[in-house]
Amino acid sequence: MLLLGVSAATLIGATPVARIDVDFDQVRSAKGMLRICLTAAPDNFPSCVDDHNATRRSIPAGTTSLRFEGLPHGNYAVAVIHDENGNKKLDTFAGIPREGFGFSRNPPIRFGPPRFSAARFGINSDAEKQQVKLRYIL
Repeated sequence: MLLLGVSAATLIGATPVARIDVDFDQVRSAKGMLRICLTAAPDNFPSCVDDHNATRRSIPAGTTSLRFEGLPHGNYAVAVIHDENGNKKLDTFAGIPREGFGFSRNPPIRFGPPRFSAARFGINSDAEKQQVKLRYIL
């Protein structure tokens, strides 16, 4: 009986956690790195610069998927850049990206990056999957 009480107390305070698998499609080359940011903060999307709770990863551009684990249930968005020259930023020419980029849910791109709400997806189960299509303008 005591064991049941300890288990119930442990479960009451537990926060559900999940994982997300992100697949990358249409990467132009295996040159450079993919720089990924997973965030739950709309104000810091897509750059994640001031987001201390964001999860950032850098992986070789030839990698086709990435798994994030131990995430609390909630709303998230993913931003990806293909840093082909390895300078840790998205290079532009006259404001137009020269390197690849992509976002969760693959929202339409008009003038500038999409809003968090356009790339947002919810994690409400044990596992979620997102497919990010990289886009190249120049």
